[in-house]
Amino acid sequence: MANLTAGLPTNLTALQLHVAFWDTNNDSIITPYEIYNGFRALGFSIIFSLGGLLIPIFFSYPTTLAHSWLPDPVFRIYTDSIHKAKHGSDTGIYDSDGHLRLSLFDEMFAKMDSRSASGQGGGGGQDGGKEASLGVGDLVRLHARNRVAADPAGWSFAAMEWWTTWLLLQREGRVWKGDLRAMYDGTLFWKIRDNRMKSEGWRQGYGWQDWLGTLWHNGTWKTWEVDGTQGVENAREL
Repeated sequence: MANLTAGLPTNLTALQLHVAFWDTNNDSIITPYEIYNGFRALGFSIIFSLGGLLIPIFFSYPTTLAHSWLPDPVFRIYTDSIHKAKHGSDTGIYDSDGHLRLSLFDEMFAKMDSRSASGQGGGGGQDGGKEASLGVGDLVRLHARNRVAADPAGWSFAAMEWWTTWLLLQREGRVWKGDLRAMYDGTLFWKIRDNRMKSEGWRQGYGWQDWLGTLWHNGTWKTWEVDGTQGVENAREL
């Protein structure tokens, strides 16, 4: 992955690296157009990618405050001050400056991986050959645990972020620790884009074709419970 991120400055925080994928010309500014194109490059549908334009609407002004009290007229996001766009009711894995707190990341899996509590592996690392992971129920519990009082905006942002994360990363219905770690520092986005440009594609995630096809043919939306349906279509949209 180093060849894909070689043009980036070496002093970026994890949060700046997380959003660098969308800064396609490396000018430290992300435009709404770049956000739309970035989601499309990751395999999201036109409708979902248009929905991604809510990101600059809500997060442009906090990052603009490092440069001006006036809102940016075209809702650009300034990556050098992306830490100012941190919201409440999040995991706290990014600190106030945008650095990654790996101890909290490990703790999240140790506490929230329900398979670990049931003796099926997971937890903080490897157990019985099973990598730590979070299922849909675990993510719902995590979101509920992190909600703080009088913060409906933070609740909503966190819910949208975890929903998008699961749609992009799920494998066997779960978000795996290694994938999520690479997403937090942004390297996974480059990998997904690169894989989608190759024959093997990106064989994770959950798209509307998965939902419709599996529900129609098998009576369930859980594609991972149906043999041979997980990740079979390289070109499917999320």
